[in-house]
Amino acid sequence: MAEASPAVANAELLEWPKKDKRRFLHAVYRVGDLDRTIKYYTECFGMELLRKRDVPEEKYSNAFLGFGPEQSYFVVELTYNYGVTSYDIGTGFGHLAIATEDVYKMVENIRAKGGNVTREPGPLKGMTTHFAFVKDPDGYIFELIQRGPTPEPLCQVMLRVGDLGRSIKFYEKCALAMLGYAEEDQTTVLELAYSYGVTEYTKGNAYAQVAISTDDVYKSAEVVNLVTQELGGKITRQPGPIPGLNTKITSFVDPDGWKTVLVDNEDFLKELQSE
Repeated sequence: MAEASPAVANAELLEWPKKDKRRFLHAVYRVGDLDRTIKYYTECFGMELLRKRDVPEEKYSNAFLGFGPEQSYFVVELTYNYGVTSYDIGTGFGHLAIATEDVYKMVENIRAKGGNVTREPGPLKGMTTHFAFVKDPDGYIFELIQRGPTPEPLCQVMLRVGDLGRSIKFYEKCALAMLGYAEEDQTTVLELAYSYGVTEYTKGNAYAQVAISTDDVYKSAEVVNLVTQELGGKITRQPGPIPGLNTKITSFVDPDGWKTVLVDNEDFLKELQSE
């Protein structure tokens, strides 16, 4: 029997992300004082501290916070590197977003706790959605969006890109389905922002990556490799298990240099059960 042509094989491979069971797992970024940020997120945003670990041999600590268990919710993974008290967020990272049923009440609470409100709650002219912006102690911006009940309060990661059409095409093909895995009010989405005429942004050293689950890191890496040949970006870690942990991952950067890590679904659940 004749083998499929490369074009047919590639077309079949590009169908894989549409069948794969994927969801956003966590956004990873660095903070200068782990306990201070945990206190802020739990008291001001209402997040829960889900787990915390210290790795003294590598001189860092992690904390995972969110609005529900990691098995089903998108969370933030905070990293504290011993002795480093501040980071450069850069111009490329935009914000994280939290959906709340009462943005005015949340802002009142944040202000009462000494938080930095950078935009008072209210709608933009001609719009009905009420929202506000605040900064956390490290300078990360959070958009607070008023919505009805949602299964995913931590609802958005916004990154700036130099070519919106290219980025949409990249993520549709290799990582996401329309930049999310369900309707916007039901799940976490990736928001890409393009400012007219701006083709490059600074990355700084604060924001690290977003992690997404997959049923097969090897096949997913094949898709990414194929898409990067057309649109740019590259695989930064070939698929395989993490030494000592055995969780299989692969990682890549998009054409703008934003990093994504794909994590094996079953391995991720086993990792959570073992902690």
